Amino acid sequence: MPLAVLPWPASVSPLDAPPLRLSPAAATRSAAAAQVVAEAERRVDPTLAAEAYALRVTAAGATRTAATEAGFFYAKQTLRQLVDADAEGPFVPAVEIRDEPRFAYRGVMLDVARHFHPVSTIEAVIDRTAALKFNALHLHLTDDQGWRLALDRHPELAAEGSATSILGDPGGFYTRDDYMRIVEYAAERHLIVVPAFDLPGHTHALSLSHPELSAEPVLSDHMSEVHAMFPGQRELPARGVPYIGAAVGFSSLRADAPGLEPFLREVLGEIAELTPGPYLHIGGDEALGTSREDFRAVVGLATRIVAETGKTPVAWHEAGDAPLPRGSVGQYWGFVAPADGADEKARAFVANGGSLILSPADAIYLDRKYDESTPIGLRWANGPTSVERSYRWEPADVIAGVPEEAILGVEAPLWTETVRDLAAIDLLLFPRICSAAEAAWSRPVGTPERTWESFRSRVGRLGPLWDEAGIGYHRSPEIDWA
Repeated sequence: MPLAVLPWPASVSPLDAPPLRLSPAAATRSAAAAQVVAEAERRVDPTLAAEAYALRVTAAGATRTAATEAGFFYAKQTLRQLVDADAEGPFVPAVEIRDEPRFAYRGVMLDVARHFHPVSTIEAVIDRTAALKFNALHLHLTDDQGWRLALDRHPELAAEGSATSILGDPGGFYTRDDYMRIVEYAAERHLIVVPAFDLPGHTHALSLSHPELSAEPVLSDHMSEVHAMFPGQRELPARGVPYIGAAVGFSSLRADAPGLEPFLREVLGEIAELTPGPYLHIGGDEALGTSREDFRAVVGLATRIVAETGKTPVAWHEAGDAPLPRGSVGQYWGFVAPADGADEKARAFVANGGSLILSPADAIYLDRKYDESTPIGLRWANGPTSVERSYRWEPADVIAGVPEEAILGVEAPLWTETVRDLAAIDLLLFPRICSAAEAAWSRPVGTPERTWESFRSRVGRLGPLWDEAGIGYHRSPEIDWA
C-alpha cells in the first residue's frame, strides 16, 4: 500500500528499518504531525532546485533538506502527511524521499466576484492549498456581478459595483489593506497572488460607475444554457442596475470609448503596484457581445499596459486571437479534447514566445457537481465531474503540438455561482483539488503510484487529517475512506 502522500513525490524509497515512534501523548494525527515537524532536523543543500527538498526518516528522527524556505515548507507538508498510527501509537515510517515539482506554476482560482468571500475565508483557502504544494492563488476580482477591490485612483468602482452578489446575496469588497493582508498571508505560505480584472466582457459591474466605457448589453446564444441552470432570471440586465443573474457574454467595454486607455492605465497600474507577484490576469474570455475588431483592440491595449507595468500578462485562451506582448501567458479552459479552435488560440501564445496554464473545464474545474446528487455546483462542460474523471487526464496530452517546456503549469478554478461560504468551498474542493495538485506537481500519469488506484487509496487515508482540520470534504463513494 503506498504512503498517504499527496501530491506523489518524484522519488520514494521505503527503508527496511523500524519507524520513527512519536509520543503517545500526541492524541491526534495533527498533534503527532506538529511534534515530528518541530523535532525534525533542518539541513541546507544549495545544490537543490528552488522548490525541491529531500526527506529522510529513521527511528532516530527526521531530517528535512532544501535550498530555500519553500523547499523546507514543502518537506514539512509531506512529513505531516506521513504520520500514521497503530496499536503502539503514532509513528512515521522509515523512508527517503527526494522531490521537486513537475511544473513551475501550480494554481487555484477563487471567484470572489459572483459571491464575495471575506478575508478569513481567503486565508483558509490559502492554508488548504499550500498544504498540497500549490504556489499561486488566482483571485477573480471583477465580473458582471461585482467589483471587489477598492482602488485609490478609482474608488467609485467598488463604491458602486460591490453592493450585491449573484442571486441577490450580500456583496462586499476588499480594501487595499485587506488585499495586502491576503498577499502577505499567501507569501508566508509560498504562494503568489494573481489578481484578475476581467475585460472586455464580464464588465457589467464596472459599467455601473462608468457607463461611458461600456456597450449596450447584447443577448448571446450561451445565455439560454445558463438560464436553464438558474431558472427565472431575466434575459438581460438593466443598464445602471446591479446584476444578480448568472448569464455571461452580454457585457463589453467599447474599444472606441473616449478615456478608455487612461482608465485602464490607472486601474491596471494600481493593481500592479499592489501585487508583488509577476503576473496580472486580464480575463479575455466569453466576450460574446464584443466584435472581433473591438476584442482585439481592447485585449491588445490591456495586455500592453500590463507589460509596461513590468508584469507578465495572463489571459484566457480566447485572447490568443489578439495582438499580445511577446511572452504573454495563456490560460486554457477548454476541454481535454479541444473543440471550436480553442487549441489553436492556445497554441498562439506559445508561438508568441509565451506559455500555457492548463485548466481543462471538464476535468479540473472545481465548481462542477460530483454527480447529480451533489447539492451545489454546476453541470455544464459535459455534466458532473467525478473524482476519477478529475484525475484521469494528462497535461502533456491536452494541446497537441505544445511541448511540455511550454506548459507553465496547471490551475484549478472554482467559480462561485452556487458557492456562498467556506463550507461550500470545502465540499467542492476536496477531494478533487488533490487531483489538480498531483497533475501540477507529480510525474506523468502512468508512472509508478501515479495511477487512479494508488491515488484513491492515498486520498482515503488523508480523510482523518482533514477531519481534524475541520475540512468538510465530499465523502465520495469512489474513495475508500479510512
